[in-house]
Order: sequence, then C-alpha cells, then structure tokens
Amino acid sequence: MLYIVLGMAVVWIADLILSANPNNTVNLYQLLCFDRDKILQGEVWRVISFIFMPPSTILIILTPIILYFYWFMGSSLESQWGAFKFNVFYFTGIIGCIAAGFIIGFATNEYLNLSLFLAFAILFPNAQLLAFYVIPIKAKWLALIDGIIIIYDFIKGSFDIRIFIILSIINIIIFFGKDFFSMMYYLIRRLKYRHIKKIK
Repeated sequence: MLYIVLGMAVVWIADLILSANPNNTVNLYQLLCFDRDKILQGEVWRVISFIFMPPSTILIILTPIILYFYWFMGSSLESQWGAFKFNVFYFTGIIGCIAAGFIIGFATNEYLNLSLFLAFAILFPNAQLLAFYVIPIKAKWLALIDGIIIIYDFIKGSFDIRIFIILSIINIIIFFGKDFFSMMYYLIRRLKYRHIKKIK
C-alpha cells in the first residue's frame, strides 16, 4: 500500500506543478485515466496508471490526509493478514476494476479504495475515525453509511454502473461474502426464534 500511496502522491504533486504553469497544456489526469478505446489504440499504460490517480477533493490540504488514511488502512490490513494475503486482496480488486473497464469502457479507483475501507471496518469495527475530520465515529458506522450508498448506487444506477460496482468490490465479496451470508443466516434464525418464543 505504501507504493500505491507514494504513486498517488507523486501524481498529485506533479499535477500541482503542471497546473501552476500558465503555459501548460498537459492534463495529467486525462493521460492516466482508464480509457478502453485509447488503450486499444496503444496507450497501454492506462491499464494500470488509473490506480495511481489521487482522490479528488475540494480543498488541496485534504488530499495528503486522505492519502495518509489510505496508507494507515492498508498497513493495518497488512499487519492483520500478512503481506501476501493483503496483496491478493488488493490485486483482486485491481483486476476487477480492469475487467470492468474493458467491459464498460471506463474505470476508476474510487470503489477499489472504498473496498479497502470496508475491509478495514470489518476487521477493526470499533476503530475510532474522524468523520469530516472533526467528529469521532467508529469505523463500523461509517462503513454502514458507505454500504448504503453503494446499494443505492447499485439500485439506481445503469447496467454499466452495476457491473462496475460488482467487479470493483469483488475482493470484498470473495474475502468476506461467506462471513456476511453466515451472519445474515444466524440473524434471521435468531429473529425467527424470538418470534416463535413470543407466540408461545
């Protein structure tokens, strides 16, 4: 994760330098974004370069904070799982994004980075984070909000968006799907048991 974050930081700083030059005509983000048509025309670096695009924020100062948070989450997952398992998790998400990109024509790292946070929240649900960088809140509640947003985007989005969401968080589905369905199964059984007990 350190290399991913460093790559994002380099792209972010390079874009700031280029943007400060009034004679600059290069849009770095457009050169790095995933574009299926341009990849098929020979710009093959786009297959992987979109992974290093930094988060888009309104305030410049927020970008280093978000990058630090990405590194913190990745390091925490790597400490919990070990480097190999973490790499498998993250690269599975990358492959899912690339597959989605070739299917629908575009891809971003937005849901990939979101999957990183969801994995962090699942493994460290009670970790205290700062919502809006001010309000302390446990990771599990922020993950719940993100989960609702993903479900809403999936329901309201087009077929392309649905494909992109599924493939971009395929790592979460693979790594935690069994646990999620087991949890739902036991939750439903518990509710049924309580209902039967009330009737008796």
